Amino acid sequence: MSRRTSVSLALLLATLCAGGAAAQEQRPAAETLTRFEVPEARQAVAVSDRFFYAIDNRTLVKLDKTTGKAVAKWEGPKAGPILHLDSGVVRDGKLYTAHSNYPDWPMTSSIEVWDAETLKHLESHSFGIDRGSFTWLDRDPQGRWWGAFANYNRVFDKSPVAYGNKYATQLVRFNADWSVAEAFVYPDALVAKFQDMSNSGGAFGPDGRLYISGHDNAELYVVAPPEMGAVMVWQETIPLEIAGQGFAFDPAQPGVVWGMIRGKAGAASQVTVSRLPPAK
Repeated sequence: MSRRTSVSLALLLATLCAGGAAAQEQRPAAETLTRFEVPEARQAVAVSDRFFYAIDNRTLVKLDKTTGKAVAKWEGPKAGPILHLDSGVVRDGKLYTAHSNYPDWPMTSSIEVWDAETLKHLESHSFGIDRGSFTWLDRDPQGRWWGAFANYNRVFDKSPVAYGNKYATQLVRFNADWSVAEAFVYPDALVAKFQDMSNSGGAFGPDGRLYISGHDNAELYVVAPPEMGAVMVWQETIPLEIAGQGFAFDPAQPGVVWGMIRGKAGAASQVTVSRLPPAK
């Protein structure tokens, strides 16, 4: 084989690999159905058949899905054990929340579980110092729990270095005892979309696929485990009216997503309800 032929083949392979890395589909933007002003919606939204839940660092508010009226609230003390609730999901009458000590160091995380009806705290599982800052969890159609341990490139006042490294963010599948069965990372091109932050939300859609969000972008990303290796496959990008953070699929309306836009400059946060366009 001549040197020129060898170089040409190398260029062709590089082009094919680059195309494969960016082969995810771009869906049309989601349709916004309605919005609610909810001051406590600063980290995430969870949803059940009749209610939605606004989540802030130390606050949970249960609201009627039709009127947006609050019907229950839990708020932890400033000096209490709950520091940073990051997202939540309602399963079997329980509200499961991802919790961490963000932005304190070293990173510690736990799962906190509440009664979805009364917001009474039911149970806790501590990861201690683990793979990063736990940001979300959900159960797949096979009944297995998944979640993400985020790391960040942003530097906070308490540390002279970045809060982890965003490329060290890990998606994990849990065993029944919350030990890690397997772990994956996201492709570099997707991690770049997180800017200096990380993967803030995740949920399995009615199609059984995994959707995730970053910290700021008005997009959802569909990812899937690889056939080989440890890097998730980025399949789709879907624009919708959110600003990253935690989101949830509506169990009563397939394809409808509840998300949030954090209020700035004195404006109230908004909970948005959007219908995803069908996959191609």
